[in-house]
Amino acid sequence: MNIAVRKLLEQDYEALVKLFKELGYPSSQGAIEQRFNLLNQQGSYYSFVAVDEGQVVGFAGVCQMFQFERDGSYARVLAFVIDANVRKRGIGTVLLKSVEEWARQNNCHSITLNSGNREERLAAHSFYETNGYVRRSSGFSKSLE
Repeated sequence: MNIAVRKLLEQDYEALVKLFKELGYPSSQGAIEQRFNLLNQQGSYYSFVAVDEGQVVGFAGVCQMFQFERDGSYARVLAFVIDANVRKRGIGTVLLKSVEEWARQNNCHSITLNSGNREERLAAHSFYETNGYVRRSSGFSKSLE
């Protein structure tokens, strides 16, 4: 296994269709292209892919953000997924460490993420905890549509 982590390229959008479906957010390739056309214009957003033997097997989307209550910036992982066929091989850790290094290089004092409170997310929770992340709060959301 020789995992490379790099910036997302347009040629990777097709692979994101499968990965986003596994993450629980089915999207067409066209929708992904439109979304990333917008995201790529935002200087504080960055998208990573993990590649194994020429195949995209993981994705991480991160944003550098600022807080009202504290000086400095932090990184927020907005999306993180590893292909179900290659999980438990260390790819997620390699990808997460790359995100953390990006955050350090961008002078972020911490990194946060949310993960759903569903039974199918328990393995993800264990993965994050194994990588040094601590449960801190509950998130809330409300659809405005």
